[in-house]
Amino acid sequence: MVWWWWIVPTAVAVLGAIWLLLALIGLFRGRILSGIFGGLGGAALLGTASVAVLLGQNAQTYARLTYERPVATLSSRQLAPQYFEVTVTQPADGEQPERTAVYPVHGDEWRVEAQVLRWKPWANVLGLDAQYRLDRLSGRYQNIEQERTGARSVHALSSDADPDGLPWSLSLWDTARKYRRYVDAVDTLYGSGAYMAMRDGATYEVWITQSGLVARPTNAAAREASAGGWVVAN
Repeated sequence: MVWWWWIVPTAVAVLGAIWLLLALIGLFRGRILSGIFGGLGGAALLGTASVAVLLGQNAQTYARLTYERPVATLSSRQLAPQYFEVTVTQPADGEQPERTAVYPVHGDEWRVEAQVLRWKPWANVLGLDAQYRLDRLSGRYQNIEQERTGARSVHALSSDADPDGLPWSLSLWDTARKYRRYVDAVDTLYGSGAYMAMRDGATYEVWITQSGLVARPTNAAAREASAGGWVVAN
């Protein structure tokens, strides 16, 4: 949220208040006409500032509730029919450096899962963002029967034994789960997932919103693979 949404209305409100005060002083001193016009001008400035503050508050609320940030970039390279090499890059976060790993994945689609701590909307507005812990990368078949019988692949994206794998210095997930009855700001703790079609050369970005994970194609191969429904890779 840009600060001028608040600085400008505040400056206008201060000017309006000074103008109104000077107008009242003028009225008490017998300057009726200048006092009336000055009072109207000061009131108009205060009204304008109030409207600007309301608009700024609405804009900030919208920005906070729709805030999202990237958590991973995925690219796929086809090795054989329904068999891919998926490269997962997790961006630097705080003291954590950027991390890249390559995983073999069977199927038509990749699926990323995460544990998500969702705050209540009022807490989002005050500045708290959804917290996450990437959990798994797995393959997914479009055909249900093949999903039951096909080759499976699942890989851990974080380790419970490695607290440094968390994207926050203190595990808010574990703390909020333990004390959630005392923390009214916590809405829920749950698992969230996103999946997209794999295609040779396709790249995607996975983002965490205030409500969970969302995936977006970032190049032509990915857009073609995900356009008009899921497309089986050749």
